[in-house]
Amino acid sequence: MQTKHLVLRTDGGARGNPGPAAIGVVLETTTGQVVASFGRYIGETTNNQAEYRALLAGLEEAKKNGASQVDCYLDSELVVKQLNRQYKVKDKGLAAIFVKVWNMLPNFNSVIFKHVRREQNKLADALVNEALTKAGK
Repeated sequence: MQTKHLVLRTDGGARGNPGPAAIGVVLETTTGQVVASFGRYIGETTNNQAEYRALLAGLEEAKKNGASQVDCYLDSELVVKQLNRQYKVKDKGLAAIFVKVWNMLPNFNSVIFKHVRREQNKLADALVNEALTKAGK
C-alpha cells in the first residue's frame, strides 16, 4: 500500500474568551501544494476549544483525502503538549474534544503534532479571521 503523506496546518480562535469563534484548516502535500483549505464559524466557544475543533476538522479532511501519514502544525502550544502527552487535559470541555481527536488517530499510520509560531501558520490564521468577519463577528 502506498503511503500518502500530508501536512496539516490548523488554527482556531475566539474573539473574546469565550466568544465568537472560528476554525481554519489547510491541508497540503509535503511539497506545499494545497489539497484543501477552509475556514468555518463555529459559534461561541473558547480559544482552546476552537484550536481542538480545527484540528479535528483537519484530521477528518486528511482522512477524506486518503492520508496515511499526517504532520500537524498548530500554533497552540497547549494543544500540542496535551496531544504529545506532556500535559494532562484537566478542562472537561477540552477533554471531550481531546478524546475525539485521539480517536481519529488510528485512521492513520503516523500522526505527529508540532508547535509552530503564529507567523508560520498565516494561512490557517487568515481563514479563522475571514470566517469570523463573514459571520459578522
